Amino acid sequence: MTGHTHKEHSGARLIEEAEGVLKSSGEQWTAMRADVFEALASQDRPASAYDIAEIVGGKRGKRVAANSVYRILDLFVRTNLANRIESANAYLANSHPGCQHDCIFLICDDCGTATHLDDDKLTGALRDAGHRAGFADVRPVVELRGLCNECAG
Repeated sequence: MTGHTHKEHSGARLIEEAEGVLKSSGEQWTAMRADVFEALASQDRPASAYDIAEIVGGKRGKRVAANSVYRILDLFVRTNLANRIESANAYLANSHPGCQHDCIFLICDDCGTATHLDDDKLTGALRDAGHRAGFADVRPVVELRGLCNECAG
């Protein structure tokens, strides 16, 4: 199926949905994890662990180590609460945390905006190619770089 649909969440509903998904995976929704997710979800473009550490530190009134944020972001990626933009070493909150699928990201080289695109036919073909090459548990990570319409303008 190409371009399947999702229940997109934002704001408080996104945070509530993320908390439920994390808890159902057997993990705890701690105050620090909540702060990191909130900070990530407030960003309109991919954010680094350092960006998130700065936001959370400002909220908490004390320095937050980027290493702690990296561990939490890695947990969020494993539990499908966030996506990692590999080429930028940055993260985006997943607006549909309960949905498991492969994502394609279109990333603007000028402004840094990342647009999420679903195309299960394309990612399925990549997954199949990996299996034919002898790989198991293949997870396509597809990023297309260029200029968004606004920057190409």
